[in-house]
Amino acid sequence: MSTVSPPANPEADPRVKAVFDDIRATRGNDFINNVWRYLAFDPQLLEEMWRDVKGVMATPTLLDPKTKEFIYAAVSIANNCEYCVHSHLAAARAKGASEAEIAELIRIVSTAGRTNHILNAIRPPVDAAFLAQEPPHG
Repeated sequence: MSTVSPPANPEADPRVKAVFDDIRATRGNDFINNVWRYLAFDPQLLEEMWRDVKGVMATPTLLDPKTKEFIYAAVSIANNCEYCVHSHLAAARAKGASEAEIAELIRIVSTAGRTNHILNAIRPPVDAAFLAQEPPHG
């Protein structure tokens, strides 16, 4: 159940319309998904979130788009964000992810979560060899 109500006519606000138009242009289609419609209850928050998401997910970087979607989905699984899990797995599929790759991603996330819990419980010291590979600070 939503904690806020989306505006009845979000694009009546020029700030919202500008963001929605940019989403459409960036994605190359007319679909505005619910996350953006609901964020339109606060145009400033909508602008900030779209700027940040676009900057990371829709801007070319060193990581390929499918890998970015996998990372976003993995974090969403770990943070229990049902909406983001569905959204980013759908985006990964659209970027060429196979069901076998998604199954592998889920196995990795599951294994990492389990080992994280165990290691948080037993708290072994970090190996010096791992620390030695860190870049210098400063």
